[in-house]
Amino acid sequence: MSLPPGPCRAALKRPIFLVSPPRSGSTLLFETLAQSPSLATVGGESHGVIEGTGTFHPATRGWHSNRLTDADIEPETIEALACRFLGALRSRDGAPVTPDLRMLEKTPKNSLRVPFLAAAWPEATFLFLQRPARPTLSSMIEAWQSGHFRTYPRLPDWPGGSWSMLLVPGWRTLAGLPLPEIVARQWAVTVEALLADLSALSPGRVLALEYDQFIANPQATMEQACAALGVAWDRTLDRALPASPTTVTAPAPDKWRRHAEVIESVWPIVAQADAAATEFAARHAPPMLAGRHL
Repeated sequence: MSLPPGPCRAALKRPIFLVSPPRSGSTLLFETLAQSPSLATVGGESHGVIEGTGTFHPATRGWHSNRLTDADIEPETIEALACRFLGALRSRDGAPVTPDLRMLEKTPKNSLRVPFLAAAWPEATFLFLQRPARPTLSSMIEAWQSGHFRTYPRLPDWPGGSWSMLLVPGWRTLAGLPLPEIVARQWAVTVEALLADLSALSPGRVLALEYDQFIANPQATMEQACAALGVAWDRTLDRALPASPTTVTAPAPDKWRRHAEVIESVWPIVAQADAAATEFAARHAPPMLAGRHL
């Protein structure tokens, strides 16, 4: 669908959408990448910006899910969304956005909105962060149990009423299942949709980073990712990055093993998507990252 060039949407030139399942390390990557002098952000995740516009909140859509596609595009609503973004954007130093800055946006729910965002901004780039399923599932289980990630605390038709993280299509069929299976299906549905949607875009619109490589050498990862994205990088990072503010428990390489038994019990649900995500990330890595580990 070709949209008329509204002034706010036209001002958001070549935005970058960082997409990944929840608890994949995207907050840490977002906050690190936001140090680029070429980028501007709304300061955090834009749940309220998007869901407060038009009919994009799932409550106005029969609580189907966070899924949005190009069929949900309406010129007036997209322009309103662009204006909301534009008004909230700030540079890394907190200054209002200028025409030379590109928007960097990160909201895990956008993993279900790629066709919508790609149609709204045909020049957008999508940065996929791939993290292996086992540690991600462990972190998602922790997030549900912590009670700090309740995106929809009064979700109709959901036992107890409180749903955590993104709302996936088919969520009603998960009612009554054990938490590890809810999490596994939440992750698998997200990854399957995300990979299918990213694969439908032209290759030049998609870039992928591996979480483990990013953590192993953040400086090299940022230099190479920024070069591939066409943005500047002028910072020197410590070898060890600070913990993300959304961390529930202290990071550790084998922390996921505290949930090893339950993760293995649901592994058949996620195994195929995990393998596909690993292969996809390898194919879409920045040129200097492809084929080698940092």
